[in-house]
Amino acid sequence: MNLRIPALFVLAGCAWAQDTAPPLKLTLPQAVAVALKQNPQVILANLGVERSEQDSRLAYSALLPQVNANLGETTNRVNLQTAIGFGFPGFAQHVGPFYVYQGGVDFRAPLFDLTLWRRYRSSQIATEASRAQEATVREQSVLLVVSQYLGCQRAAADVAAAQSRVELAQALYDQAADLQKNGVGTGIDTLRANVQLQNEKQRLIVASTELETSLFGLARLLSLDPRQKIELADEMKFFDTTAESAEQALERAYRARPELHQLASAQRRAEIALRSAGEERYPKVGLVGAWLQQGLTPTSAIPVYQYQFAMEIPLFTGGRVQAQRAEAEIAIRELKQREQEARNGIALEVKTALARLDSARNEVTVANLGVDLARQEVEQARDRFQAGVANNIEVISAQDALARAGDNQIAALYRYSQARADLAHAVGQMEAVYGR
Repeated sequence: MNLRIPALFVLAGCAWAQDTAPPLKLTLPQAVAVALKQNPQVILANLGVERSEQDSRLAYSALLPQVNANLGETTNRVNLQTAIGFGFPGFAQHVGPFYVYQGGVDFRAPLFDLTLWRRYRSSQIATEASRAQEATVREQSVLLVVSQYLGCQRAAADVAAAQSRVELAQALYDQAADLQKNGVGTGIDTLRANVQLQNEKQRLIVASTELETSLFGLARLLSLDPRQKIELADEMKFFDTTAESAEQALERAYRARPELHQLASAQRRAEIALRSAGEERYPKVGLVGAWLQQGLTPTSAIPVYQYQFAMEIPLFTGGRVQAQRAEAEIAIRELKQREQEARNGIALEVKTALARLDSARNEVTVANLGVDLARQEVEQARDRFQAGVANNIEVISAQDALARAGDNQIAALYRYSQARADLAHAVGQMEAVYGR
């Protein structure tokens, strides 16, 4: 019992340390770096590259001589009648048992086998394809993290805007209550201001919950400890980008998109398979040999050896070569079609991202102007209400207009940031743009 009480205190202390640990504050590049380091999909893609490199080493080893050492003792007893087909009268039917001791090396080496060379070249290209697949996974992982981070930024901006609206509603409620107390305002004005204040508090609760859940999603993408709290170090801001034509963006995308590199590698492998199928009809030349110390006893062993050149010429393959060639030709046509489809899809992504980026840039300009005008409307409505020339219906309307303008501004900034990310993904530059 005395041993359990300290253990409980230790566990409670660990739990308290987890709960009171400072939150992890991340900038967008830091979040991307964490994702690329410990995201499971990225780790699996890295392992895929390592596996393809080992496959390439195995294919290369088949081109090199293979040498084995052996040491053995053999017991022999031979039936002479079965060995030569008849027996000798007066002689024993068998010979032995006798023992043979031997030790040495044997080897084999391919001297001319184009299929082995093609297999090695194919494995090298497969490694390139694995690296392209890894780049695709990394780009997709960065896109997901950036999109989630931008969503968290939008949620944080919503919370800040909601908090600002609560403070404004509180000030307007206090103003209406003071006017009523001084006999200038009416009870209905105070009631309207109070209703507006409660509505703004409710919106703040909803926005705070949305921010919290968005941060949970970001932590999940980063594969962080579920108990680790995170905070955003970057705020949503407007970063203008240099305009470029669709032709320039498409040229960048066709050079950088890893999906196209992966399809190109697959096409080269199919072309190698086509050539390799035709070369199946070529002769294959190899060298096989052995050098041994052999004898009936270890002390009587003498060197023995054997070398053999072997040539194998396929004469009839039962249609296997034709089928392999046809299969490779079909694969080449299929990959070309997939490449064309991928290029069309990339062109659509680039043009769509450019159009959305240009539209979002204009939206930000209009939204900023809308916020400035809405603030002026609120100030003028408050002054009119304070002067007693209008009730607070104008103030409430101005508040709603300011809230809508603020929401429009946040949404425009988010759409602009997301459009920048979509364009970076479309041209294959996600890690280059957001990983620095």
